[in-house]
Amino acid sequence: MLKKGNKLYSILTGSCPKCHEESMYEDKNPYHLGKIFNMHERCSTCGTKYKIEPSFFYGAMYVSYGVGIAFAVAAFVISFLFIGATLFHTFIAIVGTMIVFMPLIVRLSRNIWINFFIHYDPNAPAKYKKKLNEKISQ
Repeated sequence: MLKKGNKLYSILTGSCPKCHEESMYEDKNPYHLGKIFNMHERCSTCGTKYKIEPSFFYGAMYVSYGVGIAFAVAAFVISFLFIGATLFHTFIAIVGTMIVFMPLIVRLSRNIWINFFIHYDPNAPAKYKKKLNEKISQ
């Protein structure tokens, strides 16, 4: 299910959307909060520029809303319907879920957003190496 070449692979692993070889993030752990937004400028394997334009990842805020709603609904279903908690305790469970999973939601949203615009190319690393060799030989 999670093979290279699948968008879901890139979204869940945070890898380059074009070659799926390297992480887009300087620190893979989203719970290192000081480094949650730190990304490499380009992929060292295929040369893909991650920040396509200034403020590119502002669009990820819209995706973040949807992903956050999905986590909140899951917390509601688990706490209220499966466990049988009161509405107050269910509300606390939803708030707790949103706080605990906030770094993960931020990263997932960015990964989903960039995968809308950049598509997998298995030949990208070879093309990039060829392009670099041509620049060197000139």
